Amino acid sequence: MGRLCFRKCRVGRIMGSLQIVLGGLVIIVSLLSLIRFYSAGFFTRNEDICSQFFGQKDAYDGFDIKALSDRVGEVLDRMESLQEKLELKVKEMEKHKEVLDRNNITRLEYKKYLEEEVIRPLYGAHIALRQIRLPRVEGIRNSTMKEEPLINTFVIEEIRKYITPKENRTGKINIYGTERIHNTIGHACVLYKKELEEYMGYDIGSYCNDDWNLAQKLMANGCDPLPRRRCLTRASKVYQKPYPINESLWRLPDGRNVRWSNYQCRNFECLSSKNPKRGYSKCVGCFEMEKEKLKWVTNSSLPVDLPINDVLTIKPGEIRIGLDFGVGTGTFAARMREHNVTIVSTALNLGAPFNEMIALRGLIPLYVTLNQRLPFFDNTMDLIHTSGIMDGWIDLLLLDFILYDWDRVLRPGGLLWIDRFFCNRKDLDDYMYMFLQFRYKKHKWAIAPKSKDEVYLSALLEKPSRAI
Repeated sequence: MGRLCFRKCRVGRIMGSLQIVLGGLVIIVSLLSLIRFYSAGFFTRNEDICSQFFGQKDAYDGFDIKALSDRVGEVLDRMESLQEKLELKVKEMEKHKEVLDRNNITRLEYKKYLEEEVIRPLYGAHIALRQIRLPRVEGIRNSTMKEEPLINTFVIEEIRKYITPKENRTGKINIYGTERIHNTIGHACVLYKKELEEYMGYDIGSYCNDDWNLAQKLMANGCDPLPRRRCLTRASKVYQKPYPINESLWRLPDGRNVRWSNYQCRNFECLSSKNPKRGYSKCVGCFEMEKEKLKWVTNSSLPVDLPINDVLTIKPGEIRIGLDFGVGTGTFAARMREHNVTIVSTALNLGAPFNEMIALRGLIPLYVTLNQRLPFFDNTMDLIHTSGIMDGWIDLLLLDFILYDWDRVLRPGGLLWIDRFFCNRKDLDDYMYMFLQFRYKKHKWAIAPKSKDEVYLSALLEKPSRAI
C-alpha cells in the first residue's frame, strides 16, 4: 500500500512539474514580447508610434506593419501549439497513471521528452521573436529610412541577410551616390513609392517622359527590376546612322545620336578630362579615344597591369565570350573584339552617356547595377573582368554575394580577372580572403602601392572544375 502511494505521489510530482514548466515558459515568452514592444515605445505616449496607427504622420512610411503583425502571430501560434501539446500530454498521463506507475518513467525519457517536445519548439518561437525588427525612430545615418523594407516578411536568415542594405565600409557616398547597396529582389520599391509612381505616370501608347535618370535612381537604390512600361521611348530628333564597325571602335561617336538633356555636357567633346565642368568623376578620360587606345596593350611600370595578349595566351582559343563588370566606355570589349572575343560591358550613366557610347562603338552595354543577380545561366562565361567599380568602399557581405554570383556564371576553367582593385592597406587581408576563398588557380597575383595608405591588387584566377 505504501509503495502504491509512493508511485502516485511520484506521478503527481511529474505532472505538477510539467505544469510549472509550461506556466513558466508562457510567462517568460510573454515578458520578452512585452519588453520588446515597450522598448519600441508602443506602451508610451509617442507621436511617431501613434502616427503609424492613426495616420497623423508619415514617420513610418516603408515599414511593413502587416508583416510585423504576421510574424508576431506566427510566434503566438507556436506558443499556443506548444501549450496544447503539453496540456494533452498531461491529460494523457492522468488518464493512464496506472500504466505509468507500472512502467515508471526514467529520468532519461523525461529529459528526452523535454528536449524534443518543449525546448526545441520554444527555441524556435524564441528565435522567431528575436528576428522581428521594429522601426528605428532615428533612421540610418543621414537617411530617413526607419527599417529595411519587408524584412519581417521573411523567416530564412539567408534571405534576410541578402536583402538587408549593405552600408559602405568607408562611411562615404559610393559611386552610385548612395550610402548603402540593396541586394535587390524588388523589395526596396516600397521605400520609393512616390518616385515609382512618378516613373509609371504616363499616357499609354504615348511618349515616355525623358526620365531615364529617375529610373536609374530607382535601380541604384534597390528598386529593381523596374516594371515594364507601355509608352514609347524618346530618341534624339536628329539621330544619324552609326559609323560602320571598322570605324566605330576607335572613333568618337556622333553627338547628335545622344539625348543630352539629363547631362551637364551637350556633346562628347565637353566630356574631356580637361573640362572641370564635365559632370562626371568616375573613369575620367574614358571619352578620349587616344588615351583609350593605350589600355591593355602597352607595357606598364606597375606590376598590377596585365596586357590582354598575356591573358589570352594562358587559354589559347578558349576565351570566346565574357563579361566586363566595371565603369567605362567599352574599351576592354573593343580590344577583345579585335581578338574575336565577344564581351558584354556593364554600364550605368553616372553623369555621362556611358551606355550610349558603348553601343555607338558597336559593342554591347548591359544596364545593370551591383544590386542585381547576373542575367546569365550557370557555367556559361569564359571570362569575367572587373575594374573601376568594386573598390575598398564595398561591404564584405555584399562582395561575398557578388563573387558567388560570378562563380556561378563562370564555366569550369573560366578566368576571373581582378584588374586594379584598390583598398585601404589595413583592409587588404579581408579583401584578399574574399578573392581566395574559392580556391581558384592563381595565374597572376600582384600588389602595388597606390598611395601612402592605399594599395592596388590585380589577380588572374582560374575556376576549378569541381566535378561531383
